[in-house]
Amino acid sequence: MTYAEADLVPLSALQHYMYCPRQCALIHVEQVWVESGLTAEGRILHDRVDAGGAEKRRDVKRAFGLPIRCLRLGLVGKADVVEFHRQAGGRWLPYPVEHKRGRRKREDWDRVQVCAQALCLEEMLGASIPAGAIFYGETRHRLEVVFDAGLRRETEETARRAIALIAAGRTPPPVYEKRCKSCSLLADCLPKTMQKRRTVESYMKRMLGES
Repeated sequence: MTYAEADLVPLSALQHYMYCPRQCALIHVEQVWVESGLTAEGRILHDRVDAGGAEKRRDVKRAFGLPIRCLRLGLVGKADVVEFHRQAGGRWLPYPVEHKRGRRKREDWDRVQVCAQALCLEEMLGASIPAGAIFYGETRHRLEVVFDAGLRRETEETARRAIALIAAGRTPPPVYEKRCKSCSLLADCLPKTMQKRRTVESYMKRMLGES
């Protein structure tokens, strides 16, 4: 399957979906967005790389804020930084580098996002990209990410699920978890309130059904 340009979904939807499908729908279906201190720091960090431009140092070229897309997966967005490393014979190998405000996570959210960028670049450039990296601003550390078969499968499956969720146009019901406390959409999502409301509605339906 190949998606039309008009039907492409932002790359950021993959990370939103992995964090919480309801958050993904609130942002990409209902167009809800609230900037917190953390998201503001992340936006400022990305503003620096999204400004565009390029530079070259010896055997490495860097392109900043590079527009990318993958028609096969239905994704579109910008790569923070794409390095091009000179190989033997003069060939330049793409190496995406995603910038994150915080520190390394246990979950695969960030690894999937940079892998999705690699899949976009592979389609656009006809190249095979074995690895990339994530730069964490809080620790000033660069983590290399190998795009192995397992990560590629996870990335493609996440893209499929996120696109299906957005295309359905329905926001999933809330499930309150510990991570909800750090979500910038907590006041709009109201997971505790909505869960209680669903419990009351289910009780009333059950009672009416019994009567």
